[in-house]
Amino acid sequence: MTTTTRARPAALNLTPSAEARIAALMANAPDGAIGVKLSTPKRGCSGLAYSVDYVTEAKAFDEKIETPGGTLYVDGGSILYLIGSTMNWVEDDFTAGFVFNNPNAKGSCGCGESFTV
Repeated sequence: MTTTTRARPAALNLTPSAEARIAALMANAPDGAIGVKLSTPKRGCSGLAYSVDYVTEAKAFDEKIETPGGTLYVDGGSILYLIGSTMNWVEDDFTAGFVFNNPNAKGSCGCGESFTV
């Protein structure tokens, strides 16, 4: 009997524009930065928010996603809230920022800054 190992799906999908933004961030990263990290700290009126920051060390339970321009770490405590999400970078005349399509979010605040699962 042969066993086949199914490829593990990505915890988080990145669009090409998100990958390009990570590359731009890493090109201007402070000394010691090894990548950027996505986390979902408790804040905002809905409970959780998305936060992207430089990181200088990887934690044991962080999910590591290699992109062409640098490494994205996803906080180990946040990964369950983000599985299956798509991370995009959007710019227009008035705003610029990462935008998340999160199938786990059950609701969000009116301004879109926070979400609940």
